[in-house]
Amino acid sequence: MPSRRCSMRRRRRFIQKDSRTTTFSSRNMMTSTRQYRPLQWWEIRELEQNGCVSSDWGRVHVCDGTDLTKIRNVRFAGDIRIGADVTIENVGLLEMETEALCGIGTEVCVLDETGSRSVRIFPGLTAQLAMLVARDPAWAGGPVKESFDEHINNYPLDRAIGDGAVIRNCGLLFNVAVGREVRIEGASSLRNGAVINNAAHGRALARIGAGVDADGFIIEDGVVDSAAIIRHCYIGQGAVIEKGFTAHDSLVFSNCSLENGEACALFAGPYTVSMHKSSLLIGCQTSFMNAGSGTNQSNHMYKLGPVHWGLLERGVKTSSGSYLMLGAKIGAFSLLMGQHKTHPDSSQFPFSYLFGDDRGATVVVPGAMLRSCGLMRDEKKWPTRDRRQKRRLPLHDRIIFDVLNPLTVGAMLDALEVIRKLLALPADDDRFLRYKGMKFTRAALERASHLYRLAIYKYLHLHTAENGFPAREPGVEAASWVDIAGLLMTRTSLEHAMSKESITEIEQVFDNAFRHYPNLQRSWIAGRFDDSWRRPAEVIADYAAEFDRMIEEDRHKYLDDLAAQNQMLKL
Repeated sequence: MPSRRCSMRRRRRFIQKDSRTTTFSSRNMMTSTRQYRPLQWWEIRELEQNGCVSSDWGRVHVCDGTDLTKIRNVRFAGDIRIGADVTIENVGLLEMETEALCGIGTEVCVLDETGSRSVRIFPGLTAQLAMLVARDPAWAGGPVKESFDEHINNYPLDRAIGDGAVIRNCGLLFNVAVGREVRIEGASSLRNGAVINNAAHGRALARIGAGVDADGFIIEDGVVDSAAIIRHCYIGQGAVIEKGFTAHDSLVFSNCSLENGEACALFAGPYTVSMHKSSLLIGCQTSFMNAGSGTNQSNHMYKLGPVHWGLLERGVKTSSGSYLMLGAKIGAFSLLMGQHKTHPDSSQFPFSYLFGDDRGATVVVPGAMLRSCGLMRDEKKWPTRDRRQKRRLPLHDRIIFDVLNPLTVGAMLDALEVIRKLLALPADDDRFLRYKGMKFTRAALERASHLYRLAIYKYLHLHTAENGFPAREPGVEAASWVDIAGLLMTRTSLEHAMSKESITEIEQVFDNAFRHYPNLQRSWIAGRFDDSWRRPAEVIADYAAEFDRMIEEDRHKYLDDLAAQNQMLKL
């Protein structure tokens, strides 16, 4: 049996203010406390006098609160229920098929464009769960797959236009579910999607603006505006995509800001930012990232298709014109400059400058970013820029903002041992030391050793100044840590999550890891730092003060340079 459709077509103009319009077939009736009834003969006459037509008025139902005077020039087709409190004005076509999925279950070919790491999207998708599916497709295709499929296939979709929604001056809305209080104004074409608002009454964040063209999407407490084009995407809480940005097969999570550029198969973890027209983010995972103008990656070697992908760990920044040949793995809070064509893995050296030389090799200056005053500024600004907080949302993504944390500090501890071994080796003829295909100068490694030690002592001061070092337990080793799209957790907890076979149980493990982060971090300090690091509190405080002075000196130098520039440029 062919599906029955419900549509509203613009004749001269389509105005329906302060009335609730929902389009359903008889198999997809909306669950509502309102009582709907057929039209009376005088109500049909009133609608016809208002320029409305229907092939079967018996399939149009209203409630007692429906104001028919505000329904004009509408062509009704299929089963229609009209309630109250929605504005629909000047819409070309609003249509819902009987079995429409409204974007739920859409496969997003993230990271690998060929689809080997696809993620099926649904309302409530978290960055943490999506990362597990994308990064470990074998696990996602195992016993847990049945639970995932059941959750998605049985999701209680309300094929409706929610209370208080506004749809105005739009072209096409086809199989699009619109949540309560959502505003869609000026959209060009929306197909097969859902726009969901989880915020408290009067605080809706979900919105679609002028010129937007979208197909196969879920926008959940996010904004897509100003001629953005999206295909097969999930846009999460507090995320903003606007100013002509184009994205396909991408997952965009909390508080990302994407403007002007392009994303392909991007896993945009929390606080990924790209603002420039010439920037392309493709086939990579990011978080707390800032992309400079002309940032580019390539995921195709013209052999087996666009199968390459990479990881930019939290806090990576890219300079103007930077290029990265995937696959690659860039260490946390590093600055990428120039062209990098040798598939670098700098994850053992966080807080680094990475320069591309004239042959595309990567020259690493470890720890150089630790001197930047911008690092601590970023840590303070991220929580204040959380668009979710003032909306009273149930927060999906768990985010830990710490710059110095068990993952980055653990990497610095490991890097010190690597640096020690490298410094014991002779340099090559070009005076570089080489490690995993990357190039280091002896002077850079010596400086890095000092900078890493300062940062580690700063971290210890932050967490031991009041209560001292936690006691070490004999025979207990410190857990290794992972960054799961903004959530810092132990690998043991991650393995525990991956042992579960339902979405609810997996999310509970993530919740527990987030809730117990301070205690888990203190346990890690107890097991990771031996007596060589357990120095008197005043000694650790001195190192921490030296670290703070270094940051403050950088800040003053920057302000002095800025003042000199302003002086040079003044009238």
